[in-house]
Amino acid sequence: MRHSITRRSFVFIWIAALTLIPPFVSSAQNQQAFTVDDLLDVTNVSVADVSDDGRWIAAVAGSLRDRIGIDNSRFGDPTYFAPANTDVLVIDTQTGKSQKLFGEKRQVRQMKWSPDGSRLAMLVFNGDLFEPAIWERASNKLQPVKLPAAKMVAGNSELIWTPTGDQLLLTLRPAEWRKQARERFLAETKATVVVHSTKEPFLAWDELRRMAAQRSLAAYDLKSGEMREVIANTKLNDYNLSEDGGLLTYQEDITKKTDYDVIFGSENQLMAKPAAGGEARTLLKSTKGITLIWSRDGRHYAYAKDGNLFKASVDDKEARQITGKKDEKKDGETGGKGDGEKEKKNEKERFNAVRLSAKGDWLIASNKEGLWLVDATTGAKENFLKINEEDKEAPRYQVIEWNSDDIYLTYASRTKWERGLVKYNRASKQMTDLLKDARIYSNFRLSKDGKTFVFSAAEGNRPADVFVADADFKNVRRLTEANPQLKAKRLSKTELISYLDVDGTRSYGVVYYPVDYEPGKKYPTVFNIYEQFFDDSFQGTINVLTNNGYAVVQPSVNLEQGYPGEAWVKGVTAAANKLIEIGVADPERLGVQGTSYGGYATNLLITQTNRFKAAINISGKVNMVSFYTDSPRLGVRNIHAPEKSQDRIGATLWQQPQKYIAHSAIMFADRIKTPLLLMTGEQDHNVPARQAMEMYYALRRLGKEVAWVSYTNGGHGMPTSTLEEVKDYHQRILDWYNNHLKGDLKKKAEEAKAGGGQR
Repeated sequence: MRHSITRRSFVFIWIAALTLIPPFVSSAQNQQAFTVDDLLDVTNVSVADVSDDGRWIAAVAGSLRDRIGIDNSRFGDPTYFAPANTDVLVIDTQTGKSQKLFGEKRQVRQMKWSPDGSRLAMLVFNGDLFEPAIWERASNKLQPVKLPAAKMVAGNSELIWTPTGDQLLLTLRPAEWRKQARERFLAETKATVVVHSTKEPFLAWDELRRMAAQRSLAAYDLKSGEMREVIANTKLNDYNLSEDGGLLTYQEDITKKTDYDVIFGSENQLMAKPAAGGEARTLLKSTKGITLIWSRDGRHYAYAKDGNLFKASVDDKEARQITGKKDEKKDGETGGKGDGEKEKKNEKERFNAVRLSAKGDWLIASNKEGLWLVDATTGAKENFLKINEEDKEAPRYQVIEWNSDDIYLTYASRTKWERGLVKYNRASKQMTDLLKDARIYSNFRLSKDGKTFVFSAAEGNRPADVFVADADFKNVRRLTEANPQLKAKRLSKTELISYLDVDGTRSYGVVYYPVDYEPGKKYPTVFNIYEQFFDDSFQGTINVLTNNGYAVVQPSVNLEQGYPGEAWVKGVTAAANKLIEIGVADPERLGVQGTSYGGYATNLLITQTNRFKAAINISGKVNMVSFYTDSPRLGVRNIHAPEKSQDRIGATLWQQPQKYIAHSAIMFADRIKTPLLLMTGEQDHNVPARQAMEMYYALRRLGKEVAWVSYTNGGHGMPTSTLEEVKDYHQRILDWYNNHLKGDLKKKAEEAKAGGGQR
């Protein structure tokens, strides 16, 4: 899923924040229903890059229809790129004028402006490969980048301009890499005989995935058209160029074997090399267990390890510890009497590295007490944002930019729909609200010169658009209107509700009302479940349901490590009680559904309660035992999930077998009375369709009502191989709920009609 502060708040600031962004215009009375065809055409706009002076934006705009045609059988194939065609846009932030770079939608990635904003580099998909190209703004021409013979650009290449804009860094592979990677994939999926052995250091699919890191770094000279190799072919996981253009830093993969502690885990060594050429040197022998943060000048880095902060420059032989004592006890060690108090005190001294200043002289760090400014030389620190971590309803803040004395943070209330952006000024030590209202804000970007903000904003249950503002948000302009067609569509109103679960814990849920909602009338209500929900973001499938007479609720649940199965029965039923109490939900017509982890939750929930009259499990597991080592294309993910992450069992199968059984709906299928629809994709390599197969045949054996829809070419979640599949998927969901939540009403209406309207 995606801390409280004491601040001075002036009325005029608050009013200004509410009126900065022009309201979204919508029709007073929508006339047309929102359908699956509308869902397919909803456009999402994403900002790819902003020029250094904030004048130019590169963006892409695409819809679900533009992503239809995915070949799910090639999941895990390093040579395959799923379709994602978009309109490629260049937007002038001063005039608001937008220009399409191509006549038709194209698949592009890694768009990067040159330092002066005159050129835009990108990777353009052509046939079955990405190719580098540079668009000249003055001439409006796209020039391909000529590659050396027998070389191809890496599809995961990040494009970096040199400070003068005369060279472009990109990563290459030998042409035979593609052939080798494809053959390796086919060997795992099509070979007559496939052999795996513990003598191999990596799981087969882990080794195949790691092939994507194999590449070399090259510099393309725009004037001469020559390509110079900067870093020879290696497993290159990350790279950056210092702000002055003189030094390359990069992470080289040194992983020796599959890591079961981290999903897609890798161990790297941090290296530095003169950009003009020369010997590479090691800055850090291993980055295992740490996340590096870098200063903007690219010459300083910091990280946290065992709760202590470390900082170094590229000229240092080793990083210097700047918080804590070097002789402190390691995690897990205990002393004697009074250790509890020590532990509590030590917990407050455990920090995470958040952000470095432009020159690396100051560091923002976080701990249980809030956000701190730390002098990277002396270690002196100041708590500039107090946060009570135990207060689960205190607002959340996240540092997103640091420009001179100004630190910008996103703000999100956890008790009401109030989001936005705030600024802390180090000199005045004041926190100022820049934006704060009920809209949903995301993707804030500050131009390199610190003068222009670009961001996305949306009203509840509406797709986002792109906006621009100066650094003080005194001049906010809307740059896109991606979905004007939705003004004439019936989109549901939303509301945030709160309720107490059976443990007395306050939770929140989002209600999407039927489009023809009448207060006092009770509606069939579908609970769409997962983990935590708070924002009323736009949801196409939910709007299809609300246009067909359903209220839809996204309830939050409080998951407990070791006992996750109790969460949904405690939280979802409490949310249902709330909807019944406020007069929205008909207690006799409640449905429940979920996708992936939500599908697993749905199936587990209906083994514990019979309150729901219909349920849908979309791509959700049902057997924690058989799922534990299943789906090899995900590497260690399905082992890691119960042991250390989302599934929250907190132990291996052999340490706590009873918990794996207790959280397997298949083991309690005999308790299920709710009619269940199972929806899967035969090519789902996240949750294989055989999970649903187990539940289907178990319920058949037990004489329960169950249906299983399997899309032969489908993947995880909603099928997107063809348009027909998307439409079929939604129709089957509607039919299931119509039959089980509206069936009695339909039958009564037919009987009344047959009887001349008599009761």
